[in-house]
Amino acid sequence: MFDFIRTYQLDIMLALSAACLSFVVLLCFTQSLDKRRKTILLYMELSATFLLLFDRQAYLYSGVLTKTGYIMVRVSNFLVFFMTTAVILIFNYYIINLIKDYDKSYKIPKRLQFVTIGCLIQLLLVVASQFNDFIYYIDENNIYHRGKGFLLCYILPVVCPFIQYSVIVRFKRFFSKLIYISLILYITVPITVALIQIFTYGISIVNMSLVAVSISLYIFAYLDINRTVARAHQIEIGKLKEDELRMKRLFNQTANSFVKAMEQKGIYEKGYIFNLANLARAIAEGAGNEPDKCDEVYYAALLYNVGTLCLPDVVILNKNAPSPADELLIKEIPILSSNILSGIDEYPFLKNAAKYCHENYDGSGYPDGLKGNNIPQAARIIAVAESYIKMTGGGDDEEALPYIIMREEFIKNAGIIYDPIYANIMIHLMDKENLIKADKSVRETEIQCKLYKEKVSTGIELTDMITIIQFEAEPIEHKEGEFSTPSIIVFDSYDMHHHTNPRAVKAYRYQEYAEIWPDGKYVSTSARNMEVKVIEHKNRSEYDAFGMYEITASKYDDHIKIEMTNSCCTVSAIISLYDNSKSAYIGLTGENCYIKNIAYKKTDTRIDSLSIAKISDSLIYTDRLESDIPNIQIDKTRSAYTKSVLIDEEFRIDFHSLSLPSSNLVWHCPYVVIFYSDDGKVFGEGYKEYTLIKLNGEISGNSSFADNNFNMKKKESFPGWDKWREINKEGLEYSVLFMKRGNKVETVTETLGISIDNTTILRDHNDKVYVALTGDEVALTDIRIVR
Repeated sequence: MFDFIRTYQLDIMLALSAACLSFVVLLCFTQSLDKRRKTILLYMELSATFLLLFDRQAYLYSGVLTKTGYIMVRVSNFLVFFMTTAVILIFNYYIINLIKDYDKSYKIPKRLQFVTIGCLIQLLLVVASQFNDFIYYIDENNIYHRGKGFLLCYILPVVCPFIQYSVIVRFKRFFSKLIYISLILYITVPITVALIQIFTYGISIVNMSLVAVSISLYIFAYLDINRTVARAHQIEIGKLKEDELRMKRLFNQTANSFVKAMEQKGIYEKGYIFNLANLARAIAEGAGNEPDKCDEVYYAALLYNVGTLCLPDVVILNKNAPSPADELLIKEIPILSSNILSGIDEYPFLKNAAKYCHENYDGSGYPDGLKGNNIPQAARIIAVAESYIKMTGGGDDEEALPYIIMREEFIKNAGIIYDPIYANIMIHLMDKENLIKADKSVRETEIQCKLYKEKVSTGIELTDMITIIQFEAEPIEHKEGEFSTPSIIVFDSYDMHHHTNPRAVKAYRYQEYAEIWPDGKYVSTSARNMEVKVIEHKNRSEYDAFGMYEITASKYDDHIKIEMTNSCCTVSAIISLYDNSKSAYIGLTGENCYIKNIAYKKTDTRIDSLSIAKISDSLIYTDRLESDIPNIQIDKTRSAYTKSVLIDEEFRIDFHSLSLPSSNLVWHCPYVVIFYSDDGKVFGEGYKEYTLIKLNGEISGNSSFADNNFNMKKKESFPGWDKWREINKEGLEYSVLFMKRGNKVETVTETLGISIDNTTILRDHNDKVYVALTGDEVALTDIRIVR
């Protein structure tokens, strides 16, 4: 190693000198160090630079017998010894500066004062050495030699660092970890090298080590300052965030105060605005907006109607139809709200959302008739959220619309009143919420009926799985001669509840099929046909309507079978509905009776066509021409599927569609399902559903299996949804084109002005992808494959 240093030490010196000089330049532009420390480091780097530069010159001119050589050898050696001591002295001042930076009240340790004095004496000794040969001398050949007192020049580099080390250890708590490491390196490295230098001649490893550790001082000081700055920056950011949160809390409290003022004035029921704002945020999140943008939508929804506070109470609290004059005032609310919120300069989105939340997507709204994406995003989201809250009853006295009707309203008005993107997100949120409600449905365990049908229990759905219902009935106090008995109602309703209010009957599509009493009496309301038989029990001769009851019920296609048994008799009823698409529920009710301990369960026993006697011929809508694929009738949502077709490069499926007479919703139409399974069957082994396209313009699919780029447009030829449903009931032709390219499947179709173009991008790159047709309350016939 020493041979390597001896061979290349001039190059090493030059490199270290250049590095030191570079740090001198960097120090001139460094602003993060305090002025005193920067000055000390600048002197140290300059001293180290000159130390090695002249040490190198001493080697270069050693033995050169010229006037220049004679001068350079003497000047260089003098400066080498002088700068070596100067570097130690500057390092001493560096330690003093670090201690003073921590606490200016500390006195300079006497040990460091001793080092300062020792360095000054050493400097005088170096000067004196120029007039004698005690330390070193230069012979007649202009070559440097050690003198008898040579070791005196190494006492200071060895002893002083030990003294400085004792001070560094004592004041360790004053220094950061990086600074402490740099100080220890500065002490230990030169000491170690100085001891080696005593036994090594011809190389200047002490000087090179001093320069190296001088460079490290700057590097570690800079790293320490960077860490300090970063820490301060983090503290500053923390304070800024704290200030931001404080301002956000203040704004939130202000917004809440406005909301509370509107609630106290009777403009809204308590919680209405917060429900709307939370829903608006959920829609914004569903659209993939950043949290800050979602917060903007939330606060815009809280305050969008704040202008209502400016209207007279007589207008605000009027629950009846507003007069023309009142309507003009109500239409001014967006302008009033925008004017109030315009003073909040930091949040311009508030005034924009308030002003334009009553604009319609097709440009038919007010106040400015903005259209499409020209309407601010927050306003488009609020329009959807507000409509949903109102349709669910909101703060009004009106009864909430059923889920199915609300869903259809958003589908029908997407692209007209609502932004289609946000309407579709609302539909998905509603679908999810509806599933949760269905899972958490709670049924009554008891009801009390004084008047006839005063109470009717929540409907229990009948399917092809046998359902057993049990309850106990007992009379309640009533006048002599008044009827007293339980009974059951068989009905259909979107919300599984009995309705008598005309508005609710229409909204929930309520239809009552029949009512049956325990003695065999019955009323057929809208059943196609009905037969009832009574089987008397041998052990009872007198009829008693009260006691324990057990009902066994099931439904297969369009026929219902019910057996109601009590201690006296069994009433057996068969009810024929108009078609297979009808749902059926049993509700318990009565007159002057108390029904308790209501319980029901669905058994694992599935019935078939032979389990219920047919009292009417089934109405079939598939008796048309049959082509490449057998005809199917889909009575319920996706209750049947056509035979699947493997999707190859390009082909088309043409078919005739007929919505069933009972269909009344826009999605009662054909669907296309693209999937994979091992056997090519829907819900077969290894089933993966990539997309489901409803040909009214809806789509769903599992994003873990595929990505879908869906585009639906209503063209000028679109007749409107009412006409759409009417034509679908009359029957029409559909044509769907499929194109497969690699892992992409494109589906293209247009019917009655509804244009659909969807690209399904498969994540699993399955070679075999299948398509099948299905739907809801529709018959598909004459299904042809055109290649």
